[in-house]
Amino acid sequence: MPASRTWSRSKGKPDIGDQINKKIIAPLANANKLSDMPDFNDPSKLGSGSEIVERLTNLIAIFENKALDFSKNRAEGDDILDDAYEYLMRHFATESGKSKGQFYTPAEVSRIMAQIIGIHDAHTSNNTTVYDPTCGSGSLLLKVGDEARAKVTLYGQEKDAATSGLARMNMILHNNPTALIKQGNTLANPLFTSEDGQLKTFDYVVANPPFSDKRWSTGIDPLNDPHERFQHFGTPPAKQGDYAYLLHIVRSLKSTGKGACILPHGVLFRGNAEADIRKNLIRKGYIKGIIGLPANLFYGTGIPACIIVIDKENAHTCKGIFMIDASGGYMKDGPKNRLRDMDIHQIVDAFNKRLEIPKYSRMVSVEEIEKNEFNLNLPRYIDSQQVEDIQDIEGHLKGGIPKADVDALQPYWDVCPRLRKTLFKAVPLSPNSLPQAGERDAVSLRDLSDKRPGYLDLAVSKQAIKPTIYQHPEFVSFIESMNALFADWQQRSCETLKALQAGCHPKNIIHELAEDLLAHYTAQPLIDKYDVYQHLMDYWAATMQDDCYLIASDGWKATTYRVIEVKKNKEGKTVKEVDKGWACDLIPKPLIVDRYFTAQQAAALESVAAQMTELEEEHGGEEGAFAELDKVNKANVSARLKEIKGDKAAKKEAHALNAWLKLSTQDAELKKTLKDAEAKLDALAYAKYPTLTEAEIKTLVVEDKWLAAIAAAIHGEMDRISQALTQRVKELAERYETPLPQMVNQVAKPTDRRKNRGTAKPDVLMSVPDTLAAMPEGYATLLVDIKERIAHERIKTVLSANAAMVLMYWDIGRSILERQYQEGWGAKVISHDLKTAFPGTTGFSPRNLKYMRTFADAWPDRAIVQRTVAQLPWRSNLTLLDKLSDPETRLWYAQKALELGMGKAAEHLKKTGFA
Repeated sequence: MPASRTWSRSKGKPDIGDQINKKIIAPLANANKLSDMPDFNDPSKLGSGSEIVERLTNLIAIFENKALDFSKNRAEGDDILDDAYEYLMRHFATESGKSKGQFYTPAEVSRIMAQIIGIHDAHTSNNTTVYDPTCGSGSLLLKVGDEARAKVTLYGQEKDAATSGLARMNMILHNNPTALIKQGNTLANPLFTSEDGQLKTFDYVVANPPFSDKRWSTGIDPLNDPHERFQHFGTPPAKQGDYAYLLHIVRSLKSTGKGACILPHGVLFRGNAEADIRKNLIRKGYIKGIIGLPANLFYGTGIPACIIVIDKENAHTCKGIFMIDASGGYMKDGPKNRLRDMDIHQIVDAFNKRLEIPKYSRMVSVEEIEKNEFNLNLPRYIDSQQVEDIQDIEGHLKGGIPKADVDALQPYWDVCPRLRKTLFKAVPLSPNSLPQAGERDAVSLRDLSDKRPGYLDLAVSKQAIKPTIYQHPEFVSFIESMNALFADWQQRSCETLKALQAGCHPKNIIHELAEDLLAHYTAQPLIDKYDVYQHLMDYWAATMQDDCYLIASDGWKATTYRVIEVKKNKEGKTVKEVDKGWACDLIPKPLIVDRYFTAQQAAALESVAAQMTELEEEHGGEEGAFAELDKVNKANVSARLKEIKGDKAAKKEAHALNAWLKLSTQDAELKKTLKDAEAKLDALAYAKYPTLTEAEIKTLVVEDKWLAAIAAAIHGEMDRISQALTQRVKELAERYETPLPQMVNQVAKPTDRRKNRGTAKPDVLMSVPDTLAAMPEGYATLLVDIKERIAHERIKTVLSANAAMVLMYWDIGRSILERQYQEGWGAKVISHDLKTAFPGTTGFSPRNLKYMRTFADAWPDRAIVQRTVAQLPWRSNLTLLDKLSDPETRLWYAQKALELGMGKAAEHLKKTGFA
């Protein structure tokens, strides 16, 4: 970089642009072999005459700002400048999308690859070589180099000229000036070769090649490749270049080499030529592991990818492939997904330690892979699907919480074994049986006591679930033990953090702190150690990291500064500077106030505000004192009081309005008092900073700021675990508390609303049990029929209780509608009764009830239709189905709507002439 005086001498000169090009840009370009450098003497972009002089002079002034001097921050492993470059690369890739996104590998994925190829634990030196055949901007190559304990030698080749220039600049900024970056097509013209023209081999090779490169073979004859990359394994298909890059990596590795490559998931299962290559690689023992990553992670594409790990050194002893399905661990970050620190750590831990975790990772033998015809698709070997919350039909029909659902909470019962017995009780089987067809009292409350073995009831009321759990001695003891666990780590970490001094390395600090926390929570019940770890890493990224860099730079100093808001005009010139008060980054004002001062006035103000809100709620509504006001404020209240002055009928209203006005006056006075008090408090706090000792600063930062925030986050995790048990028990209790027969019985009760309206005859709508008993099958047979259909047909959506209820509702609705048409009942009345009896259920509009009858009359095989349509949204589907005359067409459309979606099915109907 040029000396500062070079900048200053150019300021204000007529030839400033030419001087920048010659004295600043040209030396940089030559030294770093960069092309396509910007022209600072271009009048079309920068203007001419005094305009270009002023603009470039202002630009130089910006770089002369001492705040931009990062030279003092270049500590080992803590280079702020390269972190800034990494930040810019990520955002450039995000904004560029497919056009330039492929040159950048997300830093999180690079970290994983660097940590799983084994370079950290290897004996490395300057002679250790690392190579990236598609290096892009070089971020992946640098991450691997940083992971090594010695300064290894980096090599990279990049096809795009501008991107290879970025890579060279990246190497320099990251203090790797000796890294060798070459520009060219790696497959067609590999530039790293030995004297005899063969490919140079390396100790480690990593790559993130372009996915499914359709032009990979341009410029080469794969069958006669001079480097013999495809001779022993097979030639990749002409339009899929994924294996071409992988085979180039294999060929570029030494016999003891190790590598990792990012490829799309298709390489794991695609057939034909790729299947043969995959088989040969597996039989050779080169594939050490496969890590499935989340979708939408990379900037050039949204498809899911995987990491293929290659190990030549141990290929002869390879008996299997270690597989990880990490597709479910990520966070949303704008338009893309992003791996969290916990996701990275878990992947690396599982892979390096060969941890077999259910639904996440396992070692798969070569024999098992052979049985699957060398298909490596991860779902064949790892079932990562979450357990479905299956609804129990018997529980819905006869009541009782399934014991299997309670058993599923076993991790809680392992910690609190007696809590289970406190919450649940067994119910003995009653001798009562289901009524037979034709019995008038088919559904009676006595039958609700029929419960099979394997079903439980709540031993407490629903309202008592939470206090029962939270106050149970075993649960209290567990929470206390977890609090003590954190307190132990907190005390140890407090001593460590207070010992930090200027010149410390923040990245080392967080590594040691986080690893200690992770180990501290290993094997603890109920709580996931990676969740705890993520809370720390989130706080580090948001706050603690900046604080540690301040301490590393200046030591334990709490320096205040004025916050100046600069206002500029359209031309960018400063027209006004406004003093917005003061601030301190290391110790914010609230920490000083909380420890040394009080704010009692704020509490008084909140009390008055609460009284005003309570008054507004009490006298709100259509007939309340505030009903005549468009908005409750001082002006409107005063105007209304003048309007009703002397009106005896409005005495209560005036009393309420006067009470509000009095509180409003108090509120205004308190706000003024509070404003004055806050000004005094602000002055007191500001004056406190210079008097703080180093010990006080450490206490404020470490205890009051850092550890207090981390404690709140981790205790919040415990609250989430506690609430999860409470919510699940309550959910199970509510799900099965009202059996279906009891629901059906409720439909039979006439409503007062119908009587008041006088729209129906009280003796016309018979009870639903009677109506159903009049059906040929009978009520009991109907229940058995529903149960058998669900058990034997195994239609997925019908397995849910909601779909099962829809079938029941359908039969109820059809039966009632038969009476409606016979007796002239109003559809709106029936619709209301059904909605009242089955709260939260959709589909009981008068129109849909009409469609139920239409379908029942039109389709001979009503069971098939019911099961199909029960899975569809009601409204538009039913409307269109009603318009289709042919029953087979209706059923076809219903099935297509489930497969394709309603819109596409309707569109296809029109194209094929069905409708």
